[in-house]
Amino acid sequence: MGTGAWSPTAERGLTSTLIARGSEHLLVDCGEGTQRQMTLSSAGLGHVTAILVTHCHPDHVLGIPGLFATWSDARDAPLLVAGPEGTARLLAGFRRYHGRLAFPLEVREVRPGDELRREGYALRAVESRHSVPSVAWELEEDPRPGRLDAEAAARRGVRDGRELGKLAGGTDVRRPDGSVVAAREVVGPPRRGRRIVVTGDTMPAAAVERAARGADVLVHEATFLQRDADLAARAGHSTAREAAGVAARAGVELLVLTHVSHRYAGAEVAEEARAVFPAAVVPDDLDAVSVPLPEHGPPAFLPGGGRARRGGRVPVPQDR
Repeated sequence: MGTGAWSPTAERGLTSTLIARGSEHLLVDCGEGTQRQMTLSSAGLGHVTAILVTHCHPDHVLGIPGLFATWSDARDAPLLVAGPEGTARLLAGFRRYHGRLAFPLEVREVRPGDELRREGYALRAVESRHSVPSVAWELEEDPRPGRLDAEAAARRGVRDGRELGKLAGGTDVRRPDGSVVAAREVVGPPRRGRRIVVTGDTMPAAAVERAARGADVLVHEATFLQRDADLAARAGHSTAREAAGVAARAGVELLVLTHVSHRYAGAEVAEEARAVFPAAVVPDDLDAVSVPLPEHGPPAFLPGGGRARRGGRVPVPQDR
C-alpha cells in the first residue's frame, strides 16, 4: 500500500503492506494515507482482520485512526491490533479522538517470540533492531496433508469417494472385511505451507535472518544505500546491500525491498541489492507479489498487481 520512508513523496506513500490470504487481509503497519491507497487497490477497505504494528513511529501508525473512523459505521467484524510495547498506549490515545467504535477491538502487546495462533496459520513476533521497541512479523501456514495416491488406495480396496477423502485427510479407513487401510500407507509426507517475513524499521537483525531461513518472501526495509551506511546505523535502519545480505544468508525465494527514502530512485536500490542477492525487487505503491503454494512455483512480482482493475489489464510477473 505504501513503500516510502518517513515522509510521503509524489511517488511513494507511507509504509503499509497488505497480506491477502484468501478472503482474510492483514495489514502490517498503517502509515498515513493507507485507507486511500486501499480504496485504489484490488483489496478494498473490507476483509482486514488484523493490523500488525512493527513499532510506533508515526510514519507506521498514523493511518490507524482515520481507518477506524471510516470503519466505525461500516463494519461489525472484530479487529485485532497487535504490536510491541507502546501499542496499547498508542491505541488508547487514538480512541480519545476517533470516538466509540461499532466493532469489537482487541489490542495485544507482544514480545519477540510470542505467537498468535490463527485459523490455518501462525503469526510470530520476531526481534528486530530499531531505536524504539520493535518487532518484525512472520506468517507461517500450517503444514498440509500429503498427496493421496489414489491408485495405491484402490489396490487396497478403497475406491469410495468418501473413504478416499478420509484417507486424504489423514484418517485410517476400515474395510468391510475388517482390515484397516492406514492413511500413511497411501498418503505422501506433509506439505509445507507458505511462509513470509515482514520487517518494519530495523538494522540487520540475527533473529530476522533466522526467521527468514527458507522463507518464500522476505519484505525488508532498505531505507539507505551503502554510501550512507553511517546514517543508516545512527538511525537504526538498513542499507539495500545489508538487506540483501540477510536474504542471501537466509536463502529466501524472493526479497522485497520497501521503506525507500526520497534520496534514492528505486532502480538504485534494486541495483545495489541485486549485486548481493539477484532475486530482489523494489516495488512501487500498489504493486503486488503473488505467493503460490510451494508445489506451484516460486513467488512472482506483479507490477500494478495490487491496483483495482479499471481496464481489464492483467499484470504479468516482472523484475524491477
